Amino acid sequence: MKHFPYIERLRQLNFPTLKYHRLRGDVIEVFKITNNYYDSNVAVELLLNTIYKGKQFKLENYSFNYDLRKYCFCPRIVNIWNSLPGDVCDTDNLDQFKTRTDDFWQHQEVLFNYKSELSGTGNRSQI
Repeated sequence: MKHFPYIERLRQLNFPTLKYHRLRGDVIEVFKITNNYYDSNVAVELLLNTIYKGKQFKLENYSFNYDLRKYCFCPRIVNIWNSLPGDVCDTDNLDQFKTRTDDFWQHQEVLFNYKSELSGTGNRSQI
């Protein structure tokens, strides 16, 4: 395997990239926050839009004057969470959410290519 490029080795061994693991972990955390898995006094407060997305609310985009907090958790996850379809988010079971997310993202290039981005995560939260 050492003569293959890194991306091809990941693909052949079916190992997702660390970038994919971070994105997956981020949406799992949003699912836990929106479904009250954490104490509301210590959980991150996400701005919820009034438009329903299945049983879940869509998240509202954050706006900043400076780049200081632009790459923090909340602003980073809004477009990714809002791009998930309702049938992925419409569950109360964490394991079922993980399975549905993996099934939805199984053809994404970011699964094996750490240089790529998730496709279809445009600015959809301005609806």
